[in-house]
Amino acid sequence: MRAFRAAVEAHDLDAVEALLADDVVFTSPVVFKPYRGKAITVAILGAVERVFEDFRYERVIGEADGRDHALVFAARVGDREISGCDFLHLDESGRIDELTVMVRPLSGAQALQAAMAAQFERIAGEARENQARSAD
Repeated sequence: MRAFRAAVEAHDLDAVEALLADDVVFTSPVVFKPYRGKAITVAILGAVERVFEDFRYERVIGEADGRDHALVFAARVGDREISGCDFLHLDESGRIDELTVMVRPLSGAQALQAAMAAQFERIAGEARENQARSAD
């Protein structure tokens, strides 16, 4: 999915948000329960942008006109190198309705979990702001 990759690589959260379905389901690599909705997903992705260092996509898997895509990435959280994959599913209108992230190794996932937990209050506040903005 070229548009998503380009938006993420450009650090353009507004463009990422425009690609998401209102009822998108985000499945985190470090939290059991999926998050539902655009507002919380955008807030989480903003936090990920703050937490990840040296983020880069290395490969895209999937047919250009297909509805399922995998974007393989590498990044760093603190002193931990992470490899991972963003799995995207597109709905009938071409919006992302499922975004699942997986990371490895375990020590990298643990570093990511700790860094994201430190962002929790900010994520919650940004999600509320996003929700209020979309209600206007």
